[in-house]
Amino acid sequence: MHINKTIVCDAVIVMDADGEDTPEGVVQLLDAYSKNGCSTAIFAERRRRVESLLFRAFYLFYKILHRGLTGVSVRVGNFSILPSQYLSPLGVMSELWNHYAAAVFRSKLPFITIPIPRGHRIAGTSQMNFAALVSHGLSAISVFGDIVGVRLLIGSLTGALLAGLGILLVVTIRLFTHWAIPGWATYTTGLLAIVLIQFIAVATSFTFIVLSNRANFDFLPVRDYAPFVAESMDLYSHD
Repeated sequence: MHINKTIVCDAVIVMDADGEDTPEGVVQLLDAYSKNGCSTAIFAERRRRVESLLFRAFYLFYKILHRGLTGVSVRVGNFSILPSQYLSPLGVMSELWNHYAAAVFRSKLPFITIPIPRGHRIAGTSQMNFAALVSHGLSAISVFGDIVGVRLLIGSLTGALLAGLGILLVVTIRLFTHWAIPGWATYTTGLLAIVLIQFIAVATSFTFIVLSNRANFDFLPVRDYAPFVAESMDLYSHD
């Protein structure tokens, strides 16, 4: 938002400074950006991860969970190039404060991904512990909060319907057949009733959460970014 207000430019490259987003990757982004008419966002897609086996296992679980809850696949990070005309619409999206890439996806602005290898960290190790990574993942999911709420609502109502049908089936067997084992119908009906109540409670809770979130005043980057910009610098190449 600072760039949008203070600098005239054609595009903005978003990258980390730890070395994993490489200069060679920037060249690839610029080349793809030019080939697509300088009007589409380009994201670097990481096809391979170099973390531990445990991390990759949790990341795979997260990708499945993210896809199931939001309908969007996880395949990119922050490394990207944005046309300058994208800055204004993104600036009024409060979701940008939670997760940059997810906010771009949610904006419905055109984008494509290209495979770019991850570079090596210049120095030190990542300070992201497991809790921070989980928080980062939840931030990405929260951008699609209303979609997640609706999907969980549908899932909860479906579960409640199945539990209700189960209760009806148990009562039918108990009253109209001789299959019932003494005492089983009471326990089964009670268990299904508890499940039914829980599903209804979950569905009701998510409904009110989604509705309340739509009434809240959120962080707007275009309005609230200034306290987070301490300094800006111009970098020039002398080659």
